[in-house]
Parts: sequence; C-alpha cells; structure tokens
Amino acid sequence: MSDYEHFIEGIKRKTGIDLSLYKEAQMKRRLTSLYEKKGYRNFVDFLHALEKDRDLMNEFLDRMTINVSEFYRNGKRWEVLQEKIFPMLLKHNKRLKIWSAACSTGEEPYTISMVLSNYLPLTQINVFATDIDENVIQKAKLGLYPERSLLEVPTDMKSKYFIKEEPFYKIKDDIKRTVTYKKHNLLRDSYDTNYDLIVCRNVMIYFTEEAKEQIYHNFSKSLRSGGILFVGSTEQIFNPARYDLEVEDTFFYRKK
Repeated sequence: MSDYEHFIEGIKRKTGIDLSLYKEAQMKRRLTSLYEKKGYRNFVDFLHALEKDRDLMNEFLDRMTINVSEFYRNGKRWEVLQEKIFPMLLKHNKRLKIWSAACSTGEEPYTISMVLSNYLPLTQINVFATDIDENVIQKAKLGLYPERSLLEVPTDMKSKYFIKEEPFYKIKDDIKRTVTYKKHNLLRDSYDTNYDLIVCRNVMIYFTEEAKEQIYHNFSKSLRSGGILFVGSTEQIFNPARYDLEVEDTFFYRKK
C-alpha cells in the first residue's frame, strides 16, 4: 500500500470522507503543498499529526474542500434563475423546497434567497444549505464578507441586504434567517426528497467520474418531477437522460 493509499484509508476511518472519490492528481498536489508547508515529510507522518491535532485537521478540511465563492457568481445564470426558472417553479408551488449543496461560506444560498425575494416575502423563503466542512458553515452563519465577494451583487440588493462594517459587509439578519445550515457529505450521507430546486455549482469538477455519477443519480432521486438542478458553468451534464433529467436551459436540468 502506498503512502497516499494509507492516508486515504486513515482519513476515511477518522472523518468518513473518501478521498479516493476525488481526482487524485489535484488532491495529492493540494495536500502535498499543505504537509510540506507544515514541515512533514510524507503522507504517513501527516496522517499521524492530523489524528492528534484538531486545528491541523480543520486546516486540512479547508484545503480539501475548495472554498472559493462569491455572490451572484456567473451573473447571467442567476438572471435565468430569476427570469425563467423561479416563475416556472412558482406556478406550481409558492412554498419552494430548495437545497444549496456544497454551499461553502454561504454566498450561494444567500444569493438564492435574494433572487427569490423578488417574488416572495423573506418570511416565505427557506433554503436548506449543506457543506462537508463545519468551518465554512460557521463562516456562513456569521455572514461577514470582503468587498470582493460582492462585486456582482446588484446595487439595490447590496443596499437592501448588507450593512457596511469596515472592511467587510455583513449580511442582514432577515436574509440570514432564510437559510438553514447543516453538515452533509454528498458522497456518504442520505439525501432528502421532493426538492423543487437543487443548486450545486463548481464542486463536481473535483470528483472522479464514478463519484459524479453517484451524486447526479442521488440529486435526480431528490428532485420532484419538474424540479430543477442548477449546476456550475464548467459542469455541463452531457447525457442528462441517464439521470432522468432533460435540459431546461444552459446549466439547468429538469427532472422528467
């Protein structure tokens, strides 16, 4: 067994996270850079250190999960959500069941709520948001963001839903209350059902083809008939029918 295979086995035993389902070259490069920076010589030494040091384990989880996010990322897609997808979904149901999967530090679920607030009062909006990393969930709940995260936020939304607290912007409590956070591992934990909308963007690119297939099948089972899966701009599904989905718009897929 190689050092890295031993490391994968140890991490799975310790955290339940199966690194073998992430693209190996990318993950090894990212983690080698981390353990060398911390002064370890190989994956075995690094694993021993992780088992004893909670802070190091948290840093490892942050490095493993790519927490790069911003509000209204790829703005044209959010316009499609606002102008086409939400009106279509709201025709059938005014209480939408929405999941922001792999939500990182909260920009995505809060953006969903802001877009939906064009149609519904905030008291009628509830977005379920999950991530594998408890650290980023805590940051999301805090709701404090650097200005660069808000570059794509429409001016009216920025003034309506954010408070300037130099050098940051804080998201207002009425938007915070629309989002419920929970730790969730897309590759291991069970999925709830009857979602009208599942948003999972810019995370699938880090998984193996086997892992992607498993997740897309699970997302499909979690959507109600006519529900929508919204994926990232580098994550087009080339054979959506395989998952009982069909193209609704670019990067939007409807459950048959």
